[in-house]
Amino acid sequence: MRISTTIFLTDETITPVRLARALEQRGFAGLYLPEHTHIPAERTTPYPNGGDLPREYTRTLDPFVALGQAAAVTERLALGTGITLVAEHDPIALAKQIATLDHLSGGRFTLGVGFGWNKEEAADHGVEWRTRRDLTRERIGIMRALWAAEPTAYDGGGRGQSVRASHAFPKPVRGGAPRILVGGAAGPKLFEHICAYADGWMPIGGGGLSRTLPELRAVWAAAGRDPGALQVVPYAVLPTPGKLAHYAAQGVEEVVLQLPPGDETAVLKVLDDFAPYL
Repeated sequence: MRISTTIFLTDETITPVRLARALEQRGFAGLYLPEHTHIPAERTTPYPNGGDLPREYTRTLDPFVALGQAAAVTERLALGTGITLVAEHDPIALAKQIATLDHLSGGRFTLGVGFGWNKEEAADHGVEWRTRRDLTRERIGIMRALWAAEPTAYDGGGRGQSVRASHAFPKPVRGGAPRILVGGAAGPKLFEHICAYADGWMPIGGGGLSRTLPELRAVWAAAGRDPGALQVVPYAVLPTPGKLAHYAAQGVEEVVLQLPPGDETAVLKVLDDFAPYL
């Protein structure tokens, strides 16, 4: 099982360069970074985990800039977002960012896709909350059109989400798109999105997989997808030997462990604590 990590990198934490080097030197498989463009001070949306919103949510680094630094000082470390709020981006510009990072890193990028929880943040980006999932799907369609080998148009069906057949380079290294994983809670809507445009699922915490994974596999097969191609990557996990063994029994090949948003000393200590899981 590949052991990757995630962390809220901020202006107060370990730097992307120092962390990436430490991860690769110790043999960790990857680094995934979250995204929040901003957190409106006047916010009515509750923090999903309850209580006050942790400080690091308001100070996150741009994941693509930070991952670019990480790519420049490593050779093998996988790089990903966990997650990108696709609905908050111009899809043409985002397609260029993603393809450039994937190209420069030698195909090491994974696009983690999410729909968000902060209504005020999304509203400032002009996102109508109830349509954010459909908007995300259409923007993925635009990006896939731009990543296609030949100029390809995309028409989202009247929602204003479209792109002309265009020349757009670089292309993702693996062809067509980088690996795409969708995050979120299990359910029919989420599973339909995964099967429509992604390579798999990033379940936060990884709880309940013995119940939900068979449901996803059934929907995946019904959609005509290759049963052997589905990837499930438990995300933001606090590890125990029993938990990782359970994931392995479910066919999981990669797990993403949660690091604290601390300084270099604190983060490196946790990496050493996680070393037995490698």
